[in-house]
Amino acid sequence: MTIQAGDKFPSVTLKHLTSNGMQEVSTDELFGGKKAVLFAVPGAFTPTCSAKHLPGFVDRIDEFKAKGYDVVCMAVNDPFVMEAWGKSANVGDKITMLPDGNGELTRALGLEMDGSGYSLGQRSKRFAMVIEDGVVKTLNVEAPGAFEVSSADAVLKAI
Repeated sequence: MTIQAGDKFPSVTLKHLTSNGMQEVSTDELFGGKKAVLFAVPGAFTPTCSAKHLPGFVDRIDEFKAKGYDVVCMAVNDPFVMEAWGKSANVGDKITMLPDGNGELTRALGLEMDGSGYSLGQRSKRFAMVIEDGVVKTLNVEAPGAFEVSSADAVLKAI
């Protein structure tokens, strides 16, 4: 079942790369007691994700921070790919690049998609959600192939 506005964000522990090497991070740490935007893409380095989705949040990160929001980018990719993608997009420490390598969080959210027709396997749908103190406030899921409701511009208008 797909998560909805008003639902508590699921508690999942993932692994990501930091300057201290591979570390665990829990969604409770990322989203509990704070305001955050989580946007997800079908895959790092894929065309729309790299040309529009991530760059839009990088370009407008100061506006999210001014409103008190952390920004987290998630994809069903391994930690090494997410780190490399963040570096190639000049993300720095402005956006948390969250790898959902096994798709565990994506499944917990009910937002998985089958990308095997494109040799992608199981991935995340393209979406953006606003989370406040561990509760989903808004969720915008894109129609297949679309990029409209999950953009940085769309999310900024909603908060």
